[in-house]
Amino acid sequence: MVLFKSWDCIPPGGSVSVVSRKQDGRECAGTSLDPMIVRRMEKALVVVDEHGTRGTRLLDDADRFCKRVKKYIAMGIVSPETDSLPLELSCYALQLPLKSAMAMPGGKLGRTNLRERAEAAAEMLVGLMADAGHDALVERTVGIINEVYQRRPESVLAMLLADALNLEDFGVIGLVNQIIGMARLGAGVVQVADGMQKREQYGYWEARLKEGFHFEQIRAIAKKRLEHARRVAGMLLGELREDGAE
Repeated sequence: MVLFKSWDCIPPGGSVSVVSRKQDGRECAGTSLDPMIVRRMEKALVVVDEHGTRGTRLLDDADRFCKRVKKYIAMGIVSPETDSLPLELSCYALQLPLKSAMAMPGGKLGRTNLRERAEAAAEMLVGLMADAGHDALVERTVGIINEVYQRRPESVLAMLLADALNLEDFGVIGLVNQIIGMARLGAGVVQVADGMQKREQYGYWEARLKEGFHFEQIRAIAKKRLEHARRVAGMLLGELREDGAE
């Protein structure tokens, strides 16, 4: 399995130097996915947008997301006997729709865009793995992904995946993801700050904390990360006021 050496911008069609993901410390810890599946997902995710830009962003996010899920399993949030393979594959698949400029991480209100993202991920995964010979795993994975946006998923795997995915919107990580998404749509610092203020005014985060998590342990992590983001947001707003832009 391979990954780029650095975050350097790689032009469409450019050559890429690679190193072992194990040596680079980026491989999802203890992954049991068939290496062929991982290679196929890496090939799909190495192009990060509709313009053919190549980089590690989606692969790194999939890897980090996968490690997050496996950490929660190790914490005992769900049974240690939980079959992690469809969760691992879901972590890769859910990055696929983010190639589209319209697939905003977290969306404006979360649930509707999460549904669109999940449905797109399931469809893209089926197409990508059509001839891979892992139909049973793909079917289990699609089942979990199609539950992830439901208010009350039936399976504990979908609940865990949903909580891990919703956590992505919180904290400094969530703020950075929002900035990336808004920048791709032509927005800048002022729009980011305005969006943060409106979310606070409308009680957006309190609603997300209440409705967005199935496990209290992960909800507690989200609360802590939200305070991190609020501190950063406060500093951003302070700088904008100094500039007379807020």
